[in-house]
Amino acid sequence: MESVALVDADGTVTVSGTLDPVPWWSVTKTVLAIAALRLVEDGSLSLNGKVAGEPYTLAHLLRHEAGLPDYGGLARYHEDVQAGKSPWPVGRLLQALDVKRPRYQPGNGWAYSNIGYLKVRQLIEEATGLSLADALDRLVFTPAGLTTARLATQPADLHDVEMGPARADYHPGWVYHGLVTGTVADAARLLKGLAAGGLLRPATFASMLDHRALPEHRNEIFKDPAYGLGLMLTAGTPLDHPIGHRGAGPGSTVAAYAYGQRACAIWHASTQNPDLVVDMVFRRLTQG
Repeated sequence: MESVALVDADGTVTVSGTLDPVPWWSVTKTVLAIAALRLVEDGSLSLNGKVAGEPYTLAHLLRHEAGLPDYGGLARYHEDVQAGKSPWPVGRLLQALDVKRPRYQPGNGWAYSNIGYLKVRQLIEEATGLSLADALDRLVFTPAGLTTARLATQPADLHDVEMGPARADYHPGWVYHGLVTGTVADAARLLKGLAAGGLLRPATFASMLDHRALPEHRNEIFKDPAYGLGLMLTAGTPLDHPIGHRGAGPGSTVAAYAYGQRACAIWHASTQNPDLVVDMVFRRLTQG
């Protein structure tokens, strides 16, 4: 089972497969980055100043350079998700990860970190005084014209969402930085709007493309990988290649990218090889 959406240069949207909302998984990181950068634009957050009481900056968090750990390697985490248990309190999660012990000095290394994006979530909530759901609606979903995108916070929020073979009682709170759901058409619209300059000022969007090259993660699909501020990129000249994000969680994989004046998003009810979904997106964007 899959869902594919392609947005052409004139805004025409072509969708095949399920029309239901789907989990955006780590495409949510791009949503969070846009929200945080809009707060930078209005002076509510600093991009390169130290986060209060911490050795890292917002830019470090958004680029996975803050030295924070990730919970993806915690066996007990995956066991409890599989068993359908309720999410751990944040304090328990951070204690299990020994989060106060930096893995490297901020800016001197790179490691994908959902904990880093949990901190981004907290910064957005603190700066706006809103719940993340309301902040994302105000800062991202409404400006982008998205009608189906929303933050899922409870299992009931997933009742109308196509989750593939994931447990029917999956709790979105296991995604600690937040889990956005929406149609693939809205995911593609978001990336097209971002790339077209409809969500951020030109200088701010340019900062999203300021990246760390990641040659150690090179493969047949990501031939020259890099990571910007909430965006998976190609090093060198990012806009000469698709920009966006992929994500995977229980039961499914998703990828949403923009290239030139077009954007594509694909959701697939499989987690066997997330890179293949990205490859499908790249082919549609670069080969027509």
